[in-house]
Amino acid sequence: MKNTHSFDIVIIGAGGAGLRAAIAACAAGASVAVVSKVPPARSHTVAAQGGINAALGNVTPDDWRWHMFDTVRGSDWLGDQDSIAFMCKQAPAAIHELEAMGVDFTRDQQGNIYQRPYGGMSTDFGKGGMAYRACAAADQIGNAMMDGLTREMQKYDAKFFVEFIVLDLLFTKDGAACGVLAWELATGEIHQILGREIIIATGGYGQVYAATTAASTCTGDGNAFALRAGLGLQDMEYVQFHPTGIYGYGILISEAARAEGGVLLNNIGERFMERYAPKYKDLASRDVVARAMFQEIREGRGCGAKGDHLLLDMSQLDEKTIAEGLPTIKTIAQQFGGTDISKTPVPVVPTAHYTMGGIPTNRECQVLFVAEDGSERIVEGLYAIGEAASNSVHGANRLGCNSLLDLVVFGKYAGEKTAELARGQAAYSAADIAPESLEKARQHFMRLSKGGKADGVTPFALRKNIQEIMMQHGGILRDFASLQAGIKKLLLAQEVLQSGLAITDQTRQWNNQLVTAIEAENLLLQALATLTSANYRTESRGAHFREDYPLRDDENWQVHSLVSIADGGAVRLQKRAVRMDTGMQDVGTIAPQLRSY
Repeated sequence: MKNTHSFDIVIIGAGGAGLRAAIAACAAGASVAVVSKVPPARSHTVAAQGGINAALGNVTPDDWRWHMFDTVRGSDWLGDQDSIAFMCKQAPAAIHELEAMGVDFTRDQQGNIYQRPYGGMSTDFGKGGMAYRACAAADQIGNAMMDGLTREMQKYDAKFFVEFIVLDLLFTKDGAACGVLAWELATGEIHQILGREIIIATGGYGQVYAATTAASTCTGDGNAFALRAGLGLQDMEYVQFHPTGIYGYGILISEAARAEGGVLLNNIGERFMERYAPKYKDLASRDVVARAMFQEIREGRGCGAKGDHLLLDMSQLDEKTIAEGLPTIKTIAQQFGGTDISKTPVPVVPTAHYTMGGIPTNRECQVLFVAEDGSERIVEGLYAIGEAASNSVHGANRLGCNSLLDLVVFGKYAGEKTAELARGQAAYSAADIAPESLEKARQHFMRLSKGGKADGVTPFALRKNIQEIMMQHGGILRDFASLQAGIKKLLLAQEVLQSGLAITDQTRQWNNQLVTAIEAENLLLQALATLTSANYRTESRGAHFREDYPLRDDENWQVHSLVSIADGGAVRLQKRAVRMDTGMQDVGTIAPQLRSY
């Protein structure tokens, strides 16, 4: 094939995780390809607002072990403690590395990196006060971080394949990952991009919901690659709803607003979070705040003519705090809500924000295959990092400002690890690809691009249908009847997809209909994985709340869920043990306890 390219490392995704991995791999001497459907500046990492966690102790004394405790507690004891301990211990060094790359952190009067409190963060293993742990760049940390990573990336000679749609993974005859089949939008040509090691850094699948803070490109493509390759996905029932999306738009108002003193109010002007989380109030863990808001609305204390939202009040903040700490939030609220935050509360409602589930990995970021009998093996040559992965530092609920930390800590580790493994290895060629792997990927693309009847269901209509199903059946509160109904609707949508979508554009260059069809299929697979996993887990833990099973059940469910979907649509569900051993002598296991704020 004329468009065959070979490298040591192929990274799918050019967001924070992908760029940090590329920098580390290049610095270690590896040849690197980064394949992305959008340029780095358009990655969803850019949208992060609040900060990145690290126990620097610039405001109050702090310790990485306290950070670890908060993360384990935030995960509702579903997080893997070896991964969590590693991330939290590496956090201070990761911040200083970003600082050296030129990330423009906000500074305090002493010149130290400014740190603000954030939801679920404490000192002294939960016994002390709020921890000031979120390293901020005003309220635009994602943009600042991507600026720094992009500048650092310019020091190296990585090859970027930008505006390429990865269709599927490619494997050798021995089952090792060896590359990707990708469609170049500008030319319409198909490419084989091969690497000794493949890193999936494709982000989350927030676009599976109609109301979401996720960018339109957040379709969890890496998760779909894994499912089509016969691998499972882990903890897919866990979707985080951010408490404060702008009502009617879903656009994020960062937790930074509450960290700086903003408060949530109901229709009688009550600061209601004092009843749900007496100690942490508005800065309780996100799942706790989102459910409290839903409860206020359901009990008739919602705001507006329909009583279907609440208010975020920042009018008590001084002009300096808003100008220096919340400039982006001020602009967003004015543009999308017509609200001056210094005078008027912002109408807000919980909105889908982050997907905790993804491709299961070990602490080393290596993708795991779990057989039907529960035995596990490493998938040679395949890694997953960031929101695409479940390694699992977030468990049942991610704490705010831990996502960016996840990206840079494990991005760096995966880049260094893969560069070390690829060193001295012969490059792959087209002859190394298993013929059946290549043919399966090609046929998948041909089936979608062929389309169906011109007057049939369009790719956009299918995508919108999936999003509406998930809003109705996969939201904050769930039960058996609703989940079953949602699964049935998704299976009907799957039949529509299989019969062929209405794709009238038969060109291969900049074919947005075909891009939407590919992404819609990927979303449909993940929607089905989410609802079937939610139906499987008969307890409430973290972001997954079953009204018919309202209690946490550690005896039966302190385990990861795993879902696999065969080519014919058959779903297999099973359990995996949570890794409780940190593997470190300086910190022990944090045993499950009552989670309260």
